[in-house]
Amino acid sequence: MNLMLELLANSQKNYIHLLRISIFIVMAWIGGLKAFQYEADGIIPFVANSPFMSFFLHSNVSDTDNYKLHKNREGELIPENIEWHKANGTYAFSYGLGAVIIIIGILVLAGIWLPRAGLLGGLLTVGMSIVTLSFLITTPETWVPNLGGPDFGFPYLSAGGRLVIKDAIMLGAGLIIASDCAQKLLPKSY
Repeated sequence: MNLMLELLANSQKNYIHLLRISIFIVMAWIGGLKAFQYEADGIIPFVANSPFMSFFLHSNVSDTDNYKLHKNREGELIPENIEWHKANGTYAFSYGLGAVIIIIGILVLAGIWLPRAGLLGGLLTVGMSIVTLSFLITTPETWVPNLGGPDFGFPYLSAGGRLVIKDAIMLGAGLIIASDCAQKLLPKSY
């Protein structure tokens, strides 16, 4: 038992690097998917209802309910809905968001060698997680709707809500990465 405890205790630096690599993989993959129509269509309920992001959409074709008329299910191709999303700025926003997410992932990964970059990446991961977690408050689609069943509303997370709540882990991971980089940047006291 002591051998296992010592191994775990002495491997913390490696596990923090593994955490950086894991964050990078998630950010690169999710950020990269933002370039595809189905993913951009999927984020519109979150963006349209967010006080932090809704201003990126074109107000002349978007309001908090209008997107509901133009939702595509994953993999669905309805030309009229796609045209609405183009006019709304959904795809342009999604491309920009994807690029930002990928950059955050790269900064976190770079923290292995460059603590300042890692610190910035960790703090941006925290900020991104806070914005994402706010969707639980701003986006009705994060909760199971009342369709006649006994389980709806809070605390019953929908698929979108279950996706969002996982960012609580990313929030903690970003703080660990930022903390590790801050330790490397502080002068050592002898």
